[in-house]
Amino acid sequence: MSPTAGAFLWILYAWSNNALQVVSAGPGQELLSMGNPLVQLSARKELIAESLSDVLEENGIHGLKREEILQLTRQVIETAMEKSNWMPNWALKSLGATVDAERTTKSYGGKGWLSPLFSSAKPPETLLQPDVSAGSCWAFQGSQGHAVIQLPENIWPTAVTMWHVSKAVSPSGDVSSAPRDFAILGVDENENETLLGSFIYDVDGEIAQTFHVQEEPLQAYQRIKVEVQSNWGNMEYTCVYRVEIHGNP
Repeated sequence: MSPTAGAFLWILYAWSNNALQVVSAGPGQELLSMGNPLVQLSARKELIAESLSDVLEENGIHGLKREEILQLTRQVIETAMEKSNWMPNWALKSLGATVDAERTTKSYGGKGWLSPLFSSAKPPETLLQPDVSAGSCWAFQGSQGHAVIQLPENIWPTAVTMWHVSKAVSPSGDVSSAPRDFAILGVDENENETLLGSFIYDVDGEIAQTFHVQEEPLQAYQRIKVEVQSNWGNMEYTCVYRVEIHGNP
């Protein structure tokens, strides 16, 4: 392995924990103002490149090696984004998304709750955070519950992404609390709900699974209801780690 390639892999590893959150976080405020998804994607790539540039600077890497690493990284990110069909996520607290507490199932945290990782009940706003480490989930009692997410603006929903940890990183090795059957509904200003799709989260699949709406929306929505209808066998509680709402303004 060449010195440049070795340095590239080491820097990419050190940088990934922070920079890859830029990819999954969704459109920042500066990107939202750009409107065109292609322009947003181009800007997102530049933000990632800038993040890597800062890491290189902090590690004292300059000159030709620095430029080679930046070029390799741009190629990696471009390929990754093309393969993942990157879509903006509007359900982010950092963008102004919130959870309507009055229309959302109460959080759950029973006695002897799970493990020390779950020392207190997480609020439903946990769904809107990029952190998907073990224990950073919103839990509700039983296998049925729902959350109403208020987006920062009206969008035409196109897809939803559901997250849960894998068995490999679960503190107990058990993921029976993961959602199984769930539905996505648009909620209009008159509180009318319109079904946009019903899906199944595969507990043996990827931790982040994207589902495209099955019913073409007839209007834009600012509120989206995520309705969990069953889980994978846990009788006491269900945990949802993260929900992403994709769409066009």
